[in-house]
Amino acid sequence: MSGKSTGVGRPRASGAAASRQDSRQAVLEAAAELFTGAGYAATTTRAIAERAGLRQASLYYHFPSKEDILAVLLEQTVRPSLALAGRLVDDLAPVDVRLWALSYADIRLLAGAPHNLGALYLLPEVASPHLARFRSERAELKSAYRRLIAAAGQDAGADIRTDLVFGLVESIAVIRRDDPALDVEAHAIEGADGVLRLTGLGPPDGPLRTAGLRLLEGS
Repeated sequence: MSGKSTGVGRPRASGAAASRQDSRQAVLEAAAELFTGAGYAATTTRAIAERAGLRQASLYYHFPSKEDILAVLLEQTVRPSLALAGRLVDDLAPVDVRLWALSYADIRLLAGAPHNLGALYLLPEVASPHLARFRSERAELKSAYRRLIAAAGQDAGADIRTDLVFGLVESIAVIRRDDPALDVEAHAIEGADGVLRLTGLGPPDGPLRTAGLRLLEGS
């Protein structure tokens, strides 16, 4: 499929109405749609600019390269979960409730976002220096999962369990790719339940799930 955009892009804003933040967000939204639709390699910055309703020079004002756009988009798939993990790691709730809540929220984030950006995690460009911060933040999130797993008395084999748990959570991107109309809520619940089983803390029950959801209400 060609990287050239199809359809009508957003009207080009001008004057006071064209705020820098609006233009930057328009670029991100257009890129997210094209990267997950046409494919990252097939998408050009020209196509992104056209879809965003901007001149290509305006795109470069916000993002020097296509990889810089990818970096920001992927960081947005991690940061909300990372912020939540920072709170849950130190929370006083039972550790199985905290681990369930983090897994549930993380899966919902990846499955319910407007575009399936998690499917881009395996791009070779992810190894680029431009994406060092994304890789670092993703590693921090994985480390938070490990801390919760270890706190649950599962320190023996915690590294392997963490790999399996993190793989389960992120596999929602593959499921979503194959089934774009998936039931996000059902997958988040079943996925979080599966995390507890993987770590030897399951099977979860209704009260545990309720406690996990209540823990998330203030986040």
